[in-house]
Amino acid sequence: MPKARTKRQAIRDERKAKRRETAIAAEEASKAAKRRRLDEASAGENGDQEAIFENGHDQPIGGPPPAEREFFGMLSDQEQEYFRSVDEQLDIDDFPSQEERQLYLASVFAEAQGKELKLACSQSCSRLMERLILMSNTRQKKKLFNQFAGHFLNLIQHRFASHCCETLFLQSAPIVTRELGGERDDVLTDQDDPDEKPLPYMEELFLLTLDELEGQLGYLLTDRFASHTLRVLLIILSGRPLEQSQTKSLVHSKKKERISVPWTSDGPTDLNNQLRAVPISFNLATKKIITDSVSGINATELRVLATHPTGNPVLQLLLELDISLNLKANDDESGDMTLLWRLLPGAPASLKDATTPASDFVNSMLYDRVGSRLLETLITHCPGKIFKVLYKHVFGDRIHSLLRNDIASYPAIRVLNRLSKEDLVAAVEKALPEIGKYVALSRFNVIKTLFERCQARQASSEIDSLTRALVEAFGSDPKSLVPRLCLPQSFDTDDTKGHEPQQKNQSALVSHGSQLANAMLAIPGYPSKTIQTSLSALPEELILQLATSSAPTSYVLVNALSTPSRNKFFHKTLVASMRPHSFQLAMSEHGNKVLNSVISIPSKGDDISIPFHFKELIMEQLGQHEKELRDSFEGRRTWRAWKGDLWRNRRRDWVSWAKEVDSAQEQGFAAQPKGASRLQNGYGNDATNTMRSSDSIRKRKRDVDGAS
Repeated sequence: MPKARTKRQAIRDERKAKRRETAIAAEEASKAAKRRRLDEASAGENGDQEAIFENGHDQPIGGPPPAEREFFGMLSDQEQEYFRSVDEQLDIDDFPSQEERQLYLASVFAEAQGKELKLACSQSCSRLMERLILMSNTRQKKKLFNQFAGHFLNLIQHRFASHCCETLFLQSAPIVTRELGGERDDVLTDQDDPDEKPLPYMEELFLLTLDELEGQLGYLLTDRFASHTLRVLLIILSGRPLEQSQTKSLVHSKKKERISVPWTSDGPTDLNNQLRAVPISFNLATKKIITDSVSGINATELRVLATHPTGNPVLQLLLELDISLNLKANDDESGDMTLLWRLLPGAPASLKDATTPASDFVNSMLYDRVGSRLLETLITHCPGKIFKVLYKHVFGDRIHSLLRNDIASYPAIRVLNRLSKEDLVAAVEKALPEIGKYVALSRFNVIKTLFERCQARQASSEIDSLTRALVEAFGSDPKSLVPRLCLPQSFDTDDTKGHEPQQKNQSALVSHGSQLANAMLAIPGYPSKTIQTSLSALPEELILQLATSSAPTSYVLVNALSTPSRNKFFHKTLVASMRPHSFQLAMSEHGNKVLNSVISIPSKGDDISIPFHFKELIMEQLGQHEKELRDSFEGRRTWRAWKGDLWRNRRRDWVSWAKEVDSAQEQGFAAQPKGASRLQNGYGNDATNTMRSSDSIRKRKRDVDGAS
């Protein structure tokens, strides 16, 4: 039996309740007073319309955002559990047919009707909303536009909903191009509700979204989440490719989570990988966005925006689009004021004087870690009349010293990419005495650019001078070139100890050094011979480390095996060093690419060849470890590339196939003119060889399928 409450206990409980009520009332009063102070401060700032900068980046530029944000409610526990099960079901993707998938997706959209805003703002369900957008068809995307309409300004500033808006915009961009060509797949059919209204064109939905953002673009430039969405809209309006690596790096941050889906309702499209046709209204909207974004910003605010970590990428895109859209219209200084002329007032004449605001802006951005990126965009896309004056009066006399600097070297590299042959030769002459300092500071990307531009401008004597200077910088021993460039961690000398702060990011150093080695391999003559000499002198353990340590270093060997050489023993030496480690290479993430390139080397030839029995010995060693190879992803890739099943079951057919590959590769090398320049990809790969190897891999896969 519980003890009955006494009168004294009742009095104590009453006092506790009163103290609790008093504390709650005091807390609410404190919150109300704080809210009033914030509202008064916001009202004062709105009336002033002048941005106050604390530490350069604390206040948004162009006026503060609205004080209140919309709240769309929260999903109940039952709804969250349902949508969590939907996410798991879509991830498993065990539907018997495509029709079943579409029906299930339609039922999910029906269940989510009226809850789209809650889903987009939910931390646990916003990923599901992105996945639904990726899988949705045209009608479902347009209905989502209608559900989000009127709330886009708040959604793009939300931590989770902004990602949903970006996905919706990116997935809807190809629909604009298709509808512009007269193709529509959202027309009502007999199975649809007769009372349902026809949906508008996707172009109209995008323009209505821009109307919601009108007048608010100033502070959206520096908003943590809205700035990414604004970049997406600008790329869509301009018709730029959506899937290029450069576009992705401009739109998404490094922390962006990639949402993958097993299938899409629209199917694969090539519109994301190429320039898209956009309506004229999109070009007009882009110009209006550029004008509205910077119209209320003075020179001081514009300079702060250029160094703002969030605003700088948007300003880069605005500048690039401003130049491309308004260059012809504003070819003279008397034209309308655009962003380019706002950054460089009075250019190109003002750049001749070091005391003008234009020259001061360039010099201040040159050494700024964030602002230099905007300067790179300006140098790359500015009109020729501005670039010539910019190089002559700002970069020309000190190009060699700028290339030494950790930050200024990147704008200087952009300058080198636009120089004529005469100016490039003069720049190389100034840079040659500094090659030793570039090597000591690990400016391998600078040296690579000098080689590539001299090759593009056909400055052969400068190429030889650069090679000699590079060899001298490494101790006049060409054999140490590749190890010092691609394997800096293998050396622990007194010279490297003095530059430890520059060697913190080893992966970047290895990547830049490997790209330099690939660039030299692609240049016939003295540069490629120097790299081949260094590779031939490497011991087996360093060649194995080069093949397996990283992707950039492995591509050095891949390109070396496909590069012609006057030394008949060069390719034989490389393959002989790798042959005892064939199984280890086959099981390596990066080494299997090197081993797979051996099968494509001809057995007979003047400039490139290896004995055929080398391939047989490698295949025999792989055959001894067939079970281990089949149990790993890299091993299965190597087994397919070498046609292991054909070798095990029909040895003569495998020999015939390998010799057919030899003859095809030999004809390809014979058709290529000696000394021809070769295009390269990001790792320095020869583009022709990459396409040829891809075609041969596809051919082998067809042969294996036919044999099995």
